[in-house]
Amino acid sequence: MSKSFDVVIAGGGAAGFFTAINIAEGNPKLKIAILERGKEVLSKVRISGGGRCNVTHACFIPNDLAKFYPRGERELKGPFNRFCSGDTIEWFERHGVELKIEEDGRMFPVTDSSQTIIDCFLNATANLGIQVLTGESIQNIYRAEDYWKIETQKETYLSAKLVMTTGSNPKMWDMMHELGHIIVPPVPSLFTFNIKDPRIKDLMGISAVTSVKVKGTKLNASGPLLITHWGMSGPGILRVSAWGARELFDKNYQFTLQVNWLNETGFEECEETLWDLKQNQPKKTVVKYCPFDFPNRLWHSLVNAAEISAEARWADVSKVQLLALVAQLVNGEFKVNGKSTFKEEFVTAGGIELKEVNFKTMESKMQKDLYFAGEILNIDAITGGFNFQNAWTGGYIAAQSVLEYFLKN
Repeated sequence: MSKSFDVVIAGGGAAGFFTAINIAEGNPKLKIAILERGKEVLSKVRISGGGRCNVTHACFIPNDLAKFYPRGERELKGPFNRFCSGDTIEWFERHGVELKIEEDGRMFPVTDSSQTIIDCFLNATANLGIQVLTGESIQNIYRAEDYWKIETQKETYLSAKLVMTTGSNPKMWDMMHELGHIIVPPVPSLFTFNIKDPRIKDLMGISAVTSVKVKGTKLNASGPLLITHWGMSGPGILRVSAWGARELFDKNYQFTLQVNWLNETGFEECEETLWDLKQNQPKKTVVKYCPFDFPNRLWHSLVNAAEISAEARWADVSKVQLLALVAQLVNGEFKVNGKSTFKEEFVTAGGIELKEVNFKTMESKMQKDLYFAGEILNIDAITGGFNFQNAWTGGYIAAQSVLEYFLKN
């Protein structure tokens, strides 16, 4: 026996719940089901932001917001003009969840708990009569006349509309490929760089505002860099990993990273500063007298790398040594050998080819009555609440499109 619904949503994550709730609120008469293959729903919401759930980002201009997406920037401008960060804040407040802005623009529930978001969604689905069905692993999806047939290990579901919010699930991508969609091969995004180098050994936890560049490419970024047990992390590194996801994958994560520890200070300016020190503070010990706003231990390490002894005074520094120190400061080269996942924020670049989706409706251009939202699409962002904002925006637009169909039919 098959079970019939007006709307079936495949995937019990952020995008799936948001879509379902918006549809049900717009038309309470519709019969809606969320199918989740796991035992629990919203598992990624639970662990996001260290268990606090980074709901969105305090960037309220659609075109500016779109710039945080290495893949999807152009396509998201229109959708963000319809449902942006401010709309997300308003939506959650309307549902009893107050959000707060942190210094870096990230937004969290005031409770600092992802459970607040989970409870909000579970209460809404319960109150609206949305069926949340767990342990439903989809095996096949067919188009039959004017409805969708979804077979799981347990049941067969029939539905007028099907919304795919299954994230980076290769099995679901394969099914979408069978339905005529191109799948952009997935590669990791948002990762830290594995670097073994004596200059940063034992400096874990030290950070500096830097500019970094992948040698021989156009990939570059500015921002805080954090030295870790494995190598380098922090916003600057994560930006490079996101924008360079495919290029760095092709390099098998073996490349040279150029680091300007002084961020915007160039070679000549740095050289001039050090020459002034040599002329005007000749008796000062080099390791004890740094002219830049700079972590002491890192300064000591770079002075040592320039082959300047711990006892040397500025007067003792040769021109060769001084230029070597300038090079270490503004163009230090570090061999990257591999990557590590950034905390639990595993983000993938890849998914449904964006040209095959109508971003005014989130409907497939290849199959009628098939919609997408969230990370199943070839859209991803840097860390900071942007991936969730993509889920909310896509879910909202898909919901409006579905509601419009039932209003007419």
